[in-house]
Amino acid sequence: MKNTIVLTTVLGLCLANPAFGSDQAAQAGSVTGVTLTPSSVTLTPGESKQFTATVTGTGEFAKALKWTVNDVAGGNSTFGKISDTGLYVTPFPAPASVTVKVVSLADASKFATASINLAPLPVAAGPALAVDAGAPVHAINPMIYGANSYDLDPVTLKSARLGVDRWGGNSTTRYNYKLNITNAGFDWFFESKANASDNHPEFGDFNDQFVLDKAAGAKTICTVPVIGWVAKTRDKSCSFSVAKYGQQAKTDPQLPDCGNGLRPDLTKITNNDPNDSNMPITEAWVGDWVKFLVQKFGNAASGGVSVYALDNEPIWWDMNHRDVHPLPFTYDEVTNNGLKIARAIKDADATAEVTGPVLDFWPSYFYSGKDIELGWATAPKNVFNGNAPDRKAHGDVPFLEYYLRQFKAAQDADPQHRRFLDYLDLHTYFVANNAGFNPAGTTDTQRAAIDSTRAFWDPTYTDPTLTDPDDTSKTPRLLAPQIIRRMKSWIAANYPGTKTAITEYNWGAQEHISGAVAQADILGIFGREGLDVGTVWGPPDSKTQIPGMMAFKIFRNYDNAGGEYGDMSLKATTDDQAKLSIYAAERKDNVVTVMVINKSFGGLKSDLVLAHLTAGKAKVYQYSNADLSAIRALPDVVVATRAETSTIRNVTFPAMSITLFVVPKK
Repeated sequence: MKNTIVLTTVLGLCLANPAFGSDQAAQAGSVTGVTLTPSSVTLTPGESKQFTATVTGTGEFAKALKWTVNDVAGGNSTFGKISDTGLYVTPFPAPASVTVKVVSLADASKFATASINLAPLPVAAGPALAVDAGAPVHAINPMIYGANSYDLDPVTLKSARLGVDRWGGNSTTRYNYKLNITNAGFDWFFESKANASDNHPEFGDFNDQFVLDKAAGAKTICTVPVIGWVAKTRDKSCSFSVAKYGQQAKTDPQLPDCGNGLRPDLTKITNNDPNDSNMPITEAWVGDWVKFLVQKFGNAASGGVSVYALDNEPIWWDMNHRDVHPLPFTYDEVTNNGLKIARAIKDADATAEVTGPVLDFWPSYFYSGKDIELGWATAPKNVFNGNAPDRKAHGDVPFLEYYLRQFKAAQDADPQHRRFLDYLDLHTYFVANNAGFNPAGTTDTQRAAIDSTRAFWDPTYTDPTLTDPDDTSKTPRLLAPQIIRRMKSWIAANYPGTKTAITEYNWGAQEHISGAVAQADILGIFGREGLDVGTVWGPPDSKTQIPGMMAFKIFRNYDNAGGEYGDMSLKATTDDQAKLSIYAAERKDNVVTVMVINKSFGGLKSDLVLAHLTAGKAKVYQYSNADLSAIRALPDVVVATRAETSTIRNVTFPAMSITLFVVPKK
């Protein structure tokens, strides 16, 4: 059955200006009609159509147009969107039918309509799919199924059986565990405000999260300060007092003496005293915190805090924390201070692991903050890599590679040969068109976001915002991020044995099936590529973002009884990753699990070939737009076996769906 959408064009008409007198006013025109072509068209999901509107009239009349879909200006993701030039983009999924009226703003009696029939794509032949159950690749770390504590929903944590929960973000940079207080920095008027618990340090924000995580079976990553400052008092205070530093562009409505550090003319206040609301600390303070956590919860090996992260996103310190750190970060600061903190952590708990440098922003992988700001400020090119004295002073070695080398040198020089960096830790907001954190758009936006999961691995995928850091021209060439593989390459060359962590990413649309598809694809990629830790920033809410949660759940708890995807990655191939992606893994109970993700807007039918596997039947679980509230258990399917190869024949994968096969070995 075809779905129908009627597209409305409303014509915004400008009236003639009567200011030149009655003669000119008499010549003012009027609209006599509106036509729209084509008047009817049939589209399938993923297509777009250019419409042309013509306005006729007498005299001087305006021809400006306003476009609406289903009486919504510009349309929306439910009905499809249309540009101000008449380009219509289809939605997915589509409504059954709508009727739209087009009205001229100058004359409501003049209107035009066009109808768009949205026909579902027929089921088509899909690409060949194959799994080799005799080709184990590597173990899959359960910590790739992780999240950050930001708005963490306990239901999500337990239902999706997350492997790790990171306590991080801007507010943790200056957290004082002794007082259970932090400074909000630029996020909120540089204020230090006491958190809820006042029985500190026994109770506090981090301690509460650790207890919650442990009860749910998740490990915890604790962010510790490298910046050298923490909030100093539970009394309300801030870094830019109006009484002390004068009037400011904005102040906190609840605390009017606390400003945003900008004068009314928007210039920065630069002479503030960092001690107003903060106190300096050294590595000894961090070491005492770790000792306290070991005393309270045990060491990492006995179930205590597993991992400590060396602060958060130093590239933004001179913005988010400029009241205590007004200058951009340098090679020596982040590397040397990070090493001091890491030693203090290992001295306090030799069984704990450490991640660093917790960088986001592509240029900062290769240059220091100092280099980047100088590059942008240096004419005539004004590019981030145009003036890099800090990098040149360090052998012209890209920042992350230098960082790895210094930590390797520290291990080599340590009498006990202790490793001070266990994970190279990055944040990777590489989703196309800045779709992260946003609701699903129309099919063009959905397609681009899903396709951009290739940024984690594909050497042929590029993004216009990710350019070659060694190309200093005004129009630098693009460079494929392939970030997991690039991280492994950096490690192999500079500090072998270091593991990989991506502790912030977000692909958006968690309320929509397309967001579930993207998130599931990411988790499959993390397992296949051998990432060690992955934590999404902004974990899905179990009430408003069920699809995002289901993407985790189909890997971790598909049957609500602890059923999970395997922990030993197997070789799996598809002839067209853009249509059907496939991931496979074997469990310790001799069961092979295969995840097939349909990224397209139409159903696809393929055979699934399972080499080196004999089986009788397979259980099937599926998540699709047919029921966004739950993962459905489908009827078992027959596994046809011949010699050492089995085949599940003629499987139909619905549009935008995630299908899990659970295949016990005979």
